[in-house]
Amino acid sequence: MPPDKIGVLDSGVGGLSVLREIHALLPDYPTLYFADQAHLPYGPRPPAEVRSYVSAIADFLIDRGAAVIVVACNAASAASLYDLRAQYPGIPFVGMEPAVKPAATATQSGVIGVLTTQATASGPLYARVLEQHTKHVRVITQVAPELVMIAETNSQHTPESREIIAHHLQPMLDAGADQIVLACTHFPFLTEAIQAIVGDRAQLINPSPAVARQTARVWPSGTPPTMSENRYFTSGNPAQFLTMLRNLTGVNAPVEQATWQADSMPPSLFKTSERQNASHHQSTHDN
Repeated sequence: MPPDKIGVLDSGVGGLSVLREIHALLPDYPTLYFADQAHLPYGPRPPAEVRSYVSAIADFLIDRGAAVIVVACNAASAASLYDLRAQYPGIPFVGMEPAVKPAATATQSGVIGVLTTQATASGPLYARVLEQHTKHVRVITQVAPELVMIAETNSQHTPESREIIAHHLQPMLDAGADQIVLACTHFPFLTEAIQAIVGDRAQLINPSPAVARQTARVWPSGTPPTMSENRYFTSGNPAQFLTMLRNLTGVNAPVEQATWQADSMPPSLFKTSERQNASHHQSTHDN
């Protein structure tokens, strides 16, 4: 296919927080979204394993016309962004970088919090950002893997989930953090629940709008977008992804299933013909 689309990938639904910003900024640009829910979450996985999955997904998206690829996952960006740019020199890649710089600039207390996953916290990208931008501030890095699954299940308003969220926020608040960086693309979907706990003690920083702006900047010049549909793929359950797509973004569109080839090394994908049709799912779900 001609390269005329924006590819977006994540381990699950978190990247939809970036996708909605891309749609808001670039409404005429068709997108391909891939949720690797078969391997969710990426955060606890070894970096080499994450790189192998992300590389295969990049191939998948390029084969379907991606001219730009947004790695809308902090863990995947930390593990694979440099390798992707070396592997595919003709494709612009936009990654997720923890928004530490604006937090460090805005803090009045001299303390910022970073809510993240283990893969991001342990990666060289995060270390570089801290080295560059936090010499004058104290950083509280809070690894919160449970929040990924809370976002995936849209369960942030249950008492159990609120208790988990509060548990991870408390060390940052106790230390006096007045800026909290959401360093996982799943976490913006928890903004309401997080803000209810934080109140006016800290400002939440979501990097997704900046990622959308960078996507617009790196779009290949002389490549006009085409009038094709946005497409959604998952390596997990299409019906479940469709429910989350509708609940989180208001989009009601067909979801296509992509299946990992068993025992393939390196990992590779093939797309099945199965599509979870949005209107059919809506009618059967409501009945």
